[in-house]
Amino acid sequence: MTTDKNIYFLSDFHLGAPDAASSLLREKEIIRFLNEIAPRAAEIFIVGDMFDFWYEYRNVVPKGYVRLLGKLAELTDAGITIRFFVGNHDMWMKDYFQKELNIPVYFEPEVFEWNGKRVLVGHGDGLGPGDHGYKRLKKIFRNPVCQWLFGILPPAVGMGLANYFSRKSRAQTGSSEETFLGADREWLISYCRDRLKAEHFDYFVFGHRHLPIDFRLNDTSRYINLGDWIRYFTYAVLEGTEMSLHAYNGQEQKIVRL
Repeated sequence: MTTDKNIYFLSDFHLGAPDAASSLLREKEIIRFLNEIAPRAAEIFIVGDMFDFWYEYRNVVPKGYVRLLGKLAELTDAGITIRFFVGNHDMWMKDYFQKELNIPVYFEPEVFEWNGKRVLVGHGDGLGPGDHGYKRLKKIFRNPVCQWLFGILPPAVGMGLANYFSRKSRAQTGSSEETFLGADREWLISYCRDRLKAEHFDYFVFGHRHLPIDFRLNDTSRYINLGDWIRYFTYAVLEGTEMSLHAYNGQEQKIVRL
């Protein structure tokens, strides 16, 4: 990374939800943000749940989102590295992003190092203690046979089912996404603390939680949760060796800083 360029991180756009009109407004806001950071960006990380649901059939992908997909292609064509981590809402990716947009896709947390700083990046679903039901469900969803069985459904049926369960998942989460549960009850903080027992990281960067959090784990390590682009419009930026969490809409007071 050159000294005058930054690394940007954002996640959880959930495009498609709750309806086409509000999703389009959010998509345009994301594109506006990408246009603003492009001159200063060496890399851009999209850390999962870009879509409320995504499934790649052999010759079919979900319609819509052409503005954002076109912008991502434009950025990679201009030499900006974009990396995508699948989330729990768009885990059924195959090779569309790699072939059409020149964007590598990651299915598990990955370690990166810039300017001597070690950073662990991942969506965050299925990590830490508890949530055993989802962890079992994730193994099923990741199973190639289950993905193939879903793929033989007509797209209209498959997408209809998927959108129903995505709405149900959001309804179950409810207002818990707006409340910091305390360090001992935040499962991603527990996960970070366990990882630090084995090796050092300067920063842990996750999405999934939706609540923007900048939490100091110890004197040298921090946990950053990127929030979302539904309520908070938050993102992180690594400038040199220092990472910071910001709100694009100016509502910095909503970021949990501890």
